[in-house]
Amino acid sequence: MLPREELLKGVENRETIARVIDQAEQAIKTWEVVLTDFLSPPELAEVQRVFNRLTEVQLVAWGGYPQAERQRIAIARAELPLDVSQVSLVVLEIAGNFLFDTATHRDFLGAMLGTGIVREKTGDIIVLGERGAQAIVIPELADFLAMNLKQVRSVPVKTQPIEISELKVREPKKKELTTVEASLRLDAIASAGFGMSRSKMVDLIDSGDVRVNWKEITQASAQVKSGDLIAIRSKGRLEVGEIAVTKKDRYRVQLTRYM
Repeated sequence: MLPREELLKGVENRETIARVIDQAEQAIKTWEVVLTDFLSPPELAEVQRVFNRLTEVQLVAWGGYPQAERQRIAIARAELPLDVSQVSLVVLEIAGNFLFDTATHRDFLGAMLGTGIVREKTGDIIVLGERGAQAIVIPELADFLAMNLKQVRSVPVKTQPIEISELKVREPKKKELTTVEASLRLDAIASAGFGMSRSKMVDLIDSGDVRVNWKEITQASAQVKSGDLIAIRSKGRLEVGEIAVTKKDRYRVQLTRYM
């Protein structure tokens, strides 16, 4: 069996990781593909970090489209074929006239949870303005929500499954920029990328609002590298691109900010 205590050492999302270890052991034992519920970005990143050390099992994550935040993981023995087509999902259309009573992501999620389901069974929700929303869920919930999700805010809605090809995903807004810094400290790179003062960034880091590759970082002096993803609660994300050293031994860093 898997080295559970070693895998759980120092993890943030201990309960989630423990559950995924159980599911991985089931996949090894039964020679079947086992699916997790939907995981949040920090949970996904930590699961992938922990399981990278193992050779017995393989993982594939999928949430319905390439930029999906919440994803399910399919787990199988290393010897078996595995791809995203084995991650079962259903897309629900939640259609209504929201022209005079605009609903937010929180409203749609609240209405879904109000039917008695739990968050782990739902993936991303794509809000379509006055037309309603699309929600990604585990297949077992499709009929239940079609029968029970009848209203969001004051608006009557019709909930029904649609083809995954009908997902209306907008490309994220992004801004490319370049900064030249004396170091690759997190506070320096993040303050340049998010366009705020270094002292304000240090405050955000100290208060636990900043994650690098979805791991909470509370040291402003932490070093970043090419490929890192810096996320700040309610302010978006920043991807660190190519890093070059200038003639004056400073760092020229390409950044992509996702709003």
